[in-house]
Amino acid sequence: MKRLLAGIIGWYGVLAMLLAYALLSFNVIASNDIIYQLLNFTGAIGIVVISLIKKAYQPATLNTIWAIIALIALLTIVF
Repeated sequence: MKRLLAGIIGWYGVLAMLLAYALLSFNVIASNDIIYQLLNFTGAIGIVVISLIKKAYQPATLNTIWAIIALIALLTIVF
């Protein structure tokens, strides 16, 4: 069950980040839109979770930094 949940979280991460990129690329949302930053943040966290479980430290590092950037952007938008 843990493995299934981890897989779902990882796939959510991939899909969320792809959706954010597609929506931005096709001018559906802007980079300062809260939806874009939420998709990036939650997507990056999802990839971090599965990467750490699988001991894949390069994508975990990349997506940790990605999540931090998205979190800072979210805080800037909200406050």
